Amino acid sequence: MKLPIPVSWPRRIPEARRVQEQLRAKVVTRNCFGKIHTVAGIDVGFEKNGTVTRAAVVVLDFPSLTLIEQAVARRPTRFPYVPGYLSFREAPAALAALKKLQIRPDLVLYDGQGQAHPRRFGLACHLGLLTNIPSIGVAKSRLIGTHEQVPRRKGSWKPLMDNGEVIGVVLRTRTGVKPVYVSVGYGISLKSAVAFVMHCTTRYRLPETTRLAHRLASK
Repeated sequence: MKLPIPVSWPRRIPEARRVQEQLRAKVVTRNCFGKIHTVAGIDVGFEKNGTVTRAAVVVLDFPSLTLIEQAVARRPTRFPYVPGYLSFREAPAALAALKKLQIRPDLVLYDGQGQAHPRRFGLACHLGLLTNIPSIGVAKSRLIGTHEQVPRRKGSWKPLMDNGEVIGVVLRTRTGVKPVYVSVGYGISLKSAVAFVMHCTTRYRLPETTRLAHRLASK
């Protein structure tokens, strides 16, 4: 798959912050897709004491969720672990994994934040914008924001708020199991993002996209 991969990435936080602040206005929060035939999941792990970033991508048929393609890419880790700047640490390997695919997915679910981010520009926003593929952030933990208690029933949700703004949804994907944090990445509305996450979730807490990608990235 052809992708416009940046020649260089920021190595320091002030530079990275400037990139986020410059690009966040370009994030599209409306549905920019037709019929969805394939969904992908991306997760990132680390090897050799964190010096190597390992990114895994899986592509599933939709709505059957049958695995049809997968790829793994490794890149040297060039950016420190700093919450709020993980895209600069993880994106180079994630883009390299996407580039290996023969199939261009219609929608990508990232194991990370989208707009539920201090500068509204998490990993799912950054990579969605760079690839021009609609994207959703599905995080296992909260980075910022507050929310009311989510009912225990599967499919229940509460808005994730920050300074009076809805930045995502806290979604219960399984009854009685810890919720996930869903936010817009790029080219999709929050309502549609929640619906697709639920469509991609079977009997596990995580949607099949990111669950399978996590398993591949952690090998």
